[in-house]
Amino acid sequence: MSLNNIALSGLIIEEWYGDSTLVMGSPAPIKPPEPSVQPAAAATPPTPEPQEYKFLGKNTRRTTIIVDSPGSPFLPDAELTFLTKILEACRMNIGDVAIINHHTAPVAITPLRQQLQPANIILFGVEPTAIRLPINFPEFKLQPYDQCTYLAAPPLEQLAGNSTESKLLKSKLWVCLKALFDV
Repeated sequence: MSLNNIALSGLIIEEWYGDSTLVMGSPAPIKPPEPSVQPAAAATPPTPEPQEYKFLGKNTRRTTIIVDSPGSPFLPDAELTFLTKILEACRMNIGDVAIINHHTAPVAITPLRQQLQPANIILFGVEPTAIRLPINFPEFKLQPYDQCTYLAAPPLEQLAGNSTESKLLKSKLWVCLKALFDV
């Protein structure tokens, strides 16, 4: 029985509405509803937030990188290599960060902050509202909020190319990373 097809007995209606119920004509006897057998709908349970997020790296510098990469536990090799070069330019390595794939384990900001206690969160191809941040901000803008600095950027695969557009995006990212990590 779905919520749209609930049958209430006369006793319940009388209890809820009391004297404000208007009966027109002679009251018809109320038949108890016949139980209807409906096939069980394939209910998809809501995806629970993971108890602990699995991440790549050791998070020694309290910097969390959230990516959206279908088909890979964390990142495909080409994107991981590109990210490693970005981190090296910032005088960091994979051990300094925690990389989480939002596609594999949808991220919610509150449990993430409780688990990893990040000082910085970089979103590659993930909207701020997708991780349940109560604020939204444009790409390539350092956004301090609740004792953490956020940076949104396009997906790594878009940045990794050699086109003019990719080079422009990389330069915008580099300006933000220099300010974020004092390099």
